[in-house]
Amino acid sequence: MLIGILAAVFAALAYGTASVLQARGAQSVEDTGAPGEAPSLRSTITAMLTVSFLAGTALDGIGFLGNMVAARMIPLFLAQPIVSANLVVTVVLATLFLHARLSVRDWTAIAVVVVSLVLLGFSAGDEGHEHEWWLHWAVLVVGAAILGLGAAILPRMQSRVAVLAGLSAGVLFGVLAVAVRILDGLDPFDLGELLTDPALYAIILCGPGGFYMFTVALQKGSVSAASAALVVGETVVPGVIGILVLGDTTRAGWGAVAVIAFVAAVAGAVVVAMSPVVEAVERAGENPVPDDTSGGASGQSDPKAKRKTP
Repeated sequence: MLIGILAAVFAALAYGTASVLQARGAQSVEDTGAPGEAPSLRSTITAMLTVSFLAGTALDGIGFLGNMVAARMIPLFLAQPIVSANLVVTVVLATLFLHARLSVRDWTAIAVVVVSLVLLGFSAGDEGHEHEWWLHWAVLVVGAAILGLGAAILPRMQSRVAVLAGLSAGVLFGVLAVAVRILDGLDPFDLGELLTDPALYAIILCGPGGFYMFTVALQKGSVSAASAALVVGETVVPGVIGILVLGDTTRAGWGAVAVIAFVAAVAGAVVVAMSPVVEAVERAGENPVPDDTSGGASGQSDPKAKRKTP
């Protein structure tokens, strides 16, 4: 279990650093469509091809390897909250490189996340591998449906684009975690079995699909709202499926502790996602965060500064 936990922590560090770089890349693209509407596919792809975004994507790839190891070696209700703690990494990096200052609420939420993850680690039992073959097809069908509905509905929406795109991305990443757990042909390695498993194609679909949806969210709205929705989708969905379908367990007598710690970890991550410092990370490419001597509030961009329309 220790290797799985370390892999999840490694993934959180990689993802947290990547989000800073990706936000800069997403916000550097000007043509994202009319205000209130989802960005065009062209502008989203352009954002993905910026140097910052590509560097962040490389880190995401490294982080995904850690996430994959964690999803297969420890219960999903433990692996996914640890991975979602990448937002803690993001805000800490903001204090180091953007001279942002965390509020008491931010520090409290970070402490809640850390303590909750420690309790989850103590309460987690064995990871489950109990599932029927239908689940291999289900993750592929659900992933395709979410991505298809998102692509069809978001361009027609006038508001809440960031929240729904972020939630869609989170659910896609959650489905991906489930697909990683149930993927056949890895241990022992069997190429034929691997290539005929629908879960493999669910991973291939949900990974890029989730990145695309989250890029839409970053371009068209508050990264805080988008990140909060992302956290809910990528932790609650796989956590529940892991327990109810896959057979993830807790240590004897630790069930209640695990539930409370899981809820607290998710809630704490959502609070961190709603921090103004996360917004400062989103705007880092255009409006550097002033320090205490700049006359502005720490952790905030100058409200009088002209913001380039993404």
